[in-house]
Amino acid sequence: MNYNTKRRIASLLAVPALLFTGACGSDSSNKPVAGVAEVKGKFGAKPEISVPKDAKPTDKTVVKTVSEGSGTKAKKGDFVRLDYSVRKWDDPTDLGGTWAAPGGDKQPHRQPVERVGQQSQQLPPKVLESVSGQKAGSRVLIQGTAGDLIGQGLNPQSGLTAKDTLVWVVDLAAVASVAPNSEVKGSQAAPAEGMPTVKAESQKAATITIPKGVKAPSEMKEQVLIKGSGPKVKAGQGLIGQYTGVKWEDGKKFDSSWDHGGAIGFQLGTGSVVPGWDKGLVGKNVGDRVLLVIPPSLAYGADPSHELAKNTLVFVVDILGTV
Repeated sequence: MNYNTKRRIASLLAVPALLFTGACGSDSSNKPVAGVAEVKGKFGAKPEISVPKDAKPTDKTVVKTVSEGSGTKAKKGDFVRLDYSVRKWDDPTDLGGTWAAPGGDKQPHRQPVERVGQQSQQLPPKVLESVSGQKAGSRVLIQGTAGDLIGQGLNPQSGLTAKDTLVWVVDLAAVASVAPNSEVKGSQAAPAEGMPTVKAESQKAATITIPKGVKAPSEMKEQVLIKGSGPKVKAGQGLIGQYTGVKWEDGKKFDSSWDHGGAIGFQLGTGSVVPGWDKGLVGKNVGDRVLLVIPPSLAYGADPSHELAKNTLVFVVDILGTV
């Protein structure tokens, strides 16, 4: 599910995110400031980041609102969908970001969906924390040393030192608030012929029972167990949901959002998740509970080294919202 830019940024981080230390300066003006990088370009397009020639960066971590949006204000615990770009102060080469990710006029490009205040695989803690209090549609600059922004989680193999100054520019594309213990409500349909049975107890991982004597289907199958009345999920949006997954071959659970603190967010329609999720969840409605039976070719079959590469996977997904 990972893509190249995600791996490049993740390579900066060696251990789980630590608690924040120290204070950050904050500014809402886009006027040039001594020792702070300048950002040009419009929200929603790759930013142009520049630094004055022969200038030295400020020794303080700076959070600066380059341009303010008019959408929902993000707060701790909210889900956010982001674009970002990062470089070193003294080297204009991109260290990574979303703007180089696949996409185009007909297909949205990949963007991380994060939860403010939670650990991220792509963004250092202080960078993600910087969007708290910002409105959707805002562009934010975060500048500081790798030692301050990443802390003890800095990967020594990344080529960065703790004294290197990093410049991040983050576009806050969307914000949504969904409680971690949320779940879909409604009367659940009986399973279609040959489909697994689902028992979804409140606040627990669903129990999924594979039908006896039925071979795993060679093609993907899906069923809406509970029909929601919310808007349809579009490609490029982040889906917020609960899920449980089991293997068709033995019926054993291999993962559930309920085992990891509840609702999660992930982008759909951009190849950021297994193809079966893109195929089965784009176009569904918020409030739906969806049963997916995904053959290896649409799951992890393309990666022979993956522990689930040969398995047909069965998921139950509650669609709680979009971001």
